[in-house]
Amino acid sequence: MKKTVFMILTGCVAMICSSCQKASASGASYSVTLMTMDPGHFHAALVQKSMYPQVNPNVYVYAPAGDDLDEHLKRISGYNSRAESPTAWKQHVYRGADYQAKLLEEKKGNVVVLAGNNKLKTEYIKHCVDARLNVLADKPMCIDSKGFELLKKAFESAQANHVLLYDIMTERYEITTILQKELAHTPEVFGQLKPGTEQDPSIVKESVHHFSKMVSGSPLKRPAWFFDTTQQGEGIVDVTTHLVDLSMWEAFPE
Repeated sequence: MKKTVFMILTGCVAMICSSCQKASASGASYSVTLMTMDPGHFHAALVQKSMYPQVNPNVYVYAPAGDDLDEHLKRISGYNSRAESPTAWKQHVYRGADYQAKLLEEKKGNVVVLAGNNKLKTEYIKHCVDARLNVLADKPMCIDSKGFELLKKAFESAQANHVLLYDIMTERYEITTILQKELAHTPEVFGQLKPGTEQDPSIVKESVHHFSKMVSGSPLKRPAWFFDTTQQGEGIVDVTTHLVDLSMWEAFPE
């Protein structure tokens, strides 16, 4: 996860520098200043599990008051207070029902981290790229056909505004994935992919997601909306990054 986030943030740095945007008045010496909006999923905190020289230690959090925000802040506090390689993040928190409007109004950073309620996420993405803000969004970026159409418009807006819209959780930078890809394209070792059929596909992958798990050494507390498929999404939408994307990238990189 650390290497993945580092590579993605490096991409953010390149994009931001090319578009000559400033990080913020308080972080002018840094290429990236993070703003976290409505962090209901632990992946938002994992972005800050380590510190990076290009990233401002001041992070601006905008969210409604509640357990989702409290749990997020506890995780960051845990990273700051751990014995081994503690971080030194300074969290500046805005609590209020108008959190999204406040973030877009203040623009104290240039990269928005989105990891939370998936029902709301696609609209968050669209509003942020429309406001010329770079976005690191957790998967899934959308959970239904309506959201998919909005997401396509968001990517068009990001391109027009010269900002980055990217997936936090891509595994393309994981060494195990890179090795699979290299082996698949070494005929002397792998051979050739079979055409495959519906009954006997040439590529088979599986993924197990656990309701109960440990994150950064502590039991994970799932929010109530996580168990509502209208807000979390059906199981299939959560594996497109880990399974579908990787299968296509490993087998057909061009």
